[in-house]
Amino acid sequence: MKLLVAGGAGYIGSHLVPVLVERGYDVDVVDLLWFGNHLPESLNVIEQDLFKCQEEDLRGYEQIIFLAGLSNDPMAEFDPSMNFMFNAALPSYVALMAKKAGVKRFVYASSCSVYGCTANELYDENSPTTCKYPYSISKLQGERGVLQLQDKDFSVIALRQGTVCGHSPRMRFDLVVNAMFKCALTERRINVDNPSIWRPILDIRDAASAYLRTIQADYSLSGVFNVASANYTLGQIGDLVKYGTERLLGDRVDIVIRDIENFRNYKVAIDRAKTYLGFQPMYVVQDIVEELHRHRNEYQDLSSEQYYNIKVFEKLQRRVEVH
Repeated sequence: MKLLVAGGAGYIGSHLVPVLVERGYDVDVVDLLWFGNHLPESLNVIEQDLFKCQEEDLRGYEQIIFLAGLSNDPMAEFDPSMNFMFNAALPSYVALMAKKAGVKRFVYASSCSVYGCTANELYDENSPTTCKYPYSISKLQGERGVLQLQDKDFSVIALRQGTVCGHSPRMRFDLVVNAMFKCALTERRINVDNPSIWRPILDIRDAASAYLRTIQADYSLSGVFNVASANYTLGQIGDLVKYGTERLLGDRVDIVIRDIENFRNYKVAIDRAKTYLGFQPMYVVQDIVEELHRHRNEYQDLSSEQYYNIKVFEKLQRRVEVH
């Protein structure tokens, strides 16, 4: 099967694409390479603006996985207009071109953040989406745009992902478990902004599994699916990272509770993905900590701006303004 991974050189794609190739899929990547290229040299990586992709560019691909766009709240708030262009308009445009080109399935990387604040209820795909911030709104708009194109000849699946964490060749330390591990490693301290807030966590290896199950699903299947490894409170995550790093480092790690108000609070049910996609998560927070620790010597300066999407994005924007 020939696949195109749009935005495949980012955090998730840099882990996912080699997994796809290992399974025997023929994979091309289109990416603006904002964060560099950490993919194997043997891969076909096309540096291109996806808005410039035409119908003829997408012919021959059986499926497209769309990972592109602005990836978190700080980036969306820094440039709201670009956020809505890349997260809301772009996936709909690429899906339209894909449908015209005869692509059979379009897989959209959505986010559980579309649920907003759920008042401690367990939300499934039929629960209300109450998001109120630019990033979450744009992801929901992108999701609705691509799903509108679904028909009997064009399968569309949106994966509402929990917060993806873990090691990737294109590493990030601005994701909750990764960020806590970084602080534990460098400062022997973990900051917990609000211990009662719920988050679904998705180990990046489970994320890759979710995409594999999705591209392997029958073409009669379309719709929205929550995918997460498990739900945790931020207090739980802090404790698990603390105990995990203490065991691995042989040193004490302190917890600092800050009780900062946070309006994103959600936990999700993944029964639909289990039933229809065959998705079965295998990893928990302790596994993420162990994997990060295994790769710790590769990271060198953990405060480097390359590990923080907003810092890279701000630098790119300044460079554009100068020119």
